[in-house]
Amino acid sequence: MEIKYIIKTGLDLTKRSLDRTLDGLTTEEIKWQPKNDANSIGLILFHTIRAEDSMVHRIQGTPQIWETAKWYQKMNKAVDDGGAHYTAEQVHNFVVPDMKDLTPYAAAVRKNTLEYLESLRPEDFDRKVEVPPRPPQMGPDGKPLPPMKPPFEQIVGAMLFYSVLHIDQHAGEISYLRGLKRGMDK
Repeated sequence: MEIKYIIKTGLDLTKRSLDRTLDGLTTEEIKWQPKNDANSIGLILFHTIRAEDSMVHRIQGTPQIWETAKWYQKMNKAVDDGGAHYTAEQVHNFVVPDMKDLTPYAAAVRKNTLEYLESLRPEDFDRKVEVPPRPPQMGPDGKPLPPMKPPFEQIVGAMLFYSVLHIDQHAGEISYLRGLKRGMDK
């Protein structure tokens, strides 16, 4: 079995899982936070889409769809909003984009991911990817945290596989929040 097939299957399964979990949710449920500094379903979904866009374009060495198609303008966000590393205050004040914007952005990102995946030859999955270091993150005490090492080898195959795991992890969080808000099996 080829890695391309495994990654594509993983992307398909995570999409089905997310679609099933999001089905029927109201805007209020998508924006609901269990507490002020906890992520909402909408924030987690936004983060997941932004991360896929960022990761695939980092691998490709091209600008993100977020920037080139001006999704940041459509969602009234900053062009450099990566969808991650928010402070508790930013999480509390996060304005969840409307699903009418998130859904087509997610579709555009996934279309690009699948097209890129299809363009890869078996040997491409072993290509090393140069990833610029993240800007320093600040701890709760206001002091810089030590730099984080990526949780995967920085080669195309590992990065794409990590994207599948990342999406799946957040799909589980979204499902959990749905259950917290609605109750079991609702």
